[in-house]
Amino acid sequence: MNHEEILEKINQILIEEFEVDADVIANDNNLKESLDLDSLDYVDLVVLIESNFGVKLVEADFANIVTFNDFYTMIETKVAAK
Repeated sequence: MNHEEILEKINQILIEEFEVDADVIANDNNLKESLDLDSLDYVDLVVLIESNFGVKLVEADFANIVTFNDFYTMIETKVAAK
């Protein structure tokens, strides 16, 4: 799975499952502020990412996530490592 496929799949999950407006999804936007998800939504997001990409996410993975690009990079790194 290449970079573009990963971005497309993540964005599709955000739009379809969390009703995120596609206009707020931009590489440099703040992920948490843009998504405005509650803690249960974040749990759902982790489960969806894990099941769609076949990776395991832990709390520490999110320590340095600020922007959408940070999130994409973390997922891409996880996918490449599996």
